[in-house]
Amino acid sequence: MAEEQLQVFLEKVLQLNAFIALSEARPALRQALRACSSHHEVVTLARAQGYEIGRRWGEPAAGSERRDGLGNLLESPCPPSGEERVDVLLDDSGLRLERIHSCIHSTRAGQWYDQLESEWILLLRGSARLQFEDEDEARDLVAGDSLLIAPRRRHRVVATDPAPGTLWFALFWTPSPSGWKSAPASSPPTGSPP
Repeated sequence: MAEEQLQVFLEKVLQLNAFIALSEARPALRQALRACSSHHEVVTLARAQGYEIGRRWGEPAAGSERRDGLGNLLESPCPPSGEERVDVLLDDSGLRLERIHSCIHSTRAGQWYDQLESEWILLLRGSARLQFEDEDEARDLVAGDSLLIAPRRRHRVVATDPAPGTLWFALFWTPSPSGWKSAPASSPPTGSPP
């Protein structure tokens, strides 16, 4: 861990400990904390008390830019609240790779993705809730989680993070007539099959 990252981490721990101590001293604040149902609500409540606890590991400070001017797949301006931006990184030979940046985005109520392609998703940053029509509960995904979605398996995005947003990779392909075959163990992880 670089010294700069260590200092950012230690500052977050200090801020978090101070916020917890304040919530122990103020019953109304403790009750408000108890009523939070997501990480984002806790971060917002802490921010209202003057504490910054929301920056995740490896996340650049707001407004920071790379000095070398090179692009970074994890850094881009957050799309407007409720929206997402899709950048097609590859579209060749039946494969399409998209980088999706979502900000408090959800699929419209009553609408479902119902695609003919297979889709493999990888959450790069943030978190998301994904609902499959054939499952009672939505799935919570965090950075590093991957998921294979079979063709015609109806699904929808229930929620994504507020700024700096949720970043995904989505790889699409048309399955062969013989079906999808698992990759050898030395290949990148394929995630949990649905």
